[in-house]
Amino acid sequence: MFGRKKNLEEDHAPQVDKQYEKKYTDDSFWDKVVKFAKTAGREVIEKALWLYYAAQQPNTPLWAKTAIYGALGYFISPIDAIPDITPVVGYADDLAVLAAAVATVATYITADVKQRAAEKLRGWFGAS
Repeated sequence: MFGRKKNLEEDHAPQVDKQYEKKYTDDSFWDKVVKFAKTAGREVIEKALWLYYAAQQPNTPLWAKTAIYGALGYFISPIDAIPDITPVVGYADDLAVLAAAVATVATYITADVKQRAAEKLRGWFGAS
């Protein structure tokens, strides 16, 4: 009761370690997505694109962008819980982190964001 009062951003703090937010760059995100789209699979790439495009929206608040960049930083990091080179399960941890971030910032994943992601996905995976 007498402790430090949390602000809104702290209430919505990402569950991913802050170190991953610092690893995020647009270039490293696109490098990973383009190189590993087929290996990671449609579901992983879809969630990553939703987050990426949601972060580009001017109405997405800082706390949500922090959560997004933390999750995307984890996704692009070569060091994670399950190495991405591990067959079948290599992207399971990435999907879990991306899905948690999607749930956290779902309000900012608009129809426009999903449409932009769908257009990219069609280029890599064809029509679904």
